[in-house]
Amino acid sequence: QEQLVQSGGGLEQPGGSLKLSCAPSGFTLDYYAIGWFRQVPGKEREGVSCISGTDGSTLYADSVKGRFTTSRDDDKDTVYLQMNSLKPEDPAVYYCATDRFGPLSCDHVFGLTPDFGSWGQGTQVTVSS
Repeated sequence: QEQLVQSGGGLEQPGGSLKLSCAPSGFTLDYYAIGWFRQVPGKEREGVSCISGTDGSTLYADSVKGRFTTSRDDDKDTVYLQMNSLKPEDPAVYYCATDRFGPLSCDHVFGLTPDFGSWGQGTQVTVSS
């Protein structure tokens, strides 16, 4: 079964750091753009960041700019989300996603909804002192 598999996350104090990983199962990342999203109960899933598979360019939501960094290791076929300076408003279930059959751009992937594309299983991030 073709899917994205996530790891990382957990509990961290405000100001701390966590790192999430996202790797494909059943396919390879190739030139696909990979997006990171988060969702809290009662709210829509929102785009957090994206990294292009063609030129490595990145896209970030204003709420995480300067704190979160997304990167990809093509040798390991894995995309990462490094989250620094965690804030009380960052807790959520975080997902990675891609669209293997759509445009390769981050503009497209950043607009994915849960009904489209390939999604990771989600991982909980909790920020608490």
